[in-house]
Amino acid sequence: MEFSTSTAGGIATLRIVGELDAITTPTLRPSVDALLAERHSRVVVDVSGLRLIDSRGVGGLVFLYKKAKEYGGVVTVQGLCDQPLAIFKLLRLDRVLLA
Repeated sequence: MEFSTSTAGGIATLRIVGELDAITTPTLRPSVDALLAERHSRVVVDVSGLRLIDSRGVGGLVFLYKKAKEYGGVVTVQGLCDQPLAIFKLLRLDRVLLA
């Protein structure tokens, strides 16, 4: 898995490429914690390069969403396709997190 963060125009972007699963999700946590510490009002999670996500990966994104919501931030996910999109639809997260 590869991930990066950037900020432009007041919007923080977290880009995730590869697989977000039980093995890779813990390596994402420091970036998520940093985004939350900076209290961005808007965070976009770009998963256009994400090939696979499991329950642990979904949990990591939901954690980001819930914690940002606590301080009034908004988290949206963009670029979902294939297996990750199917998981989001199955869990009905597409209704909450899709941009």
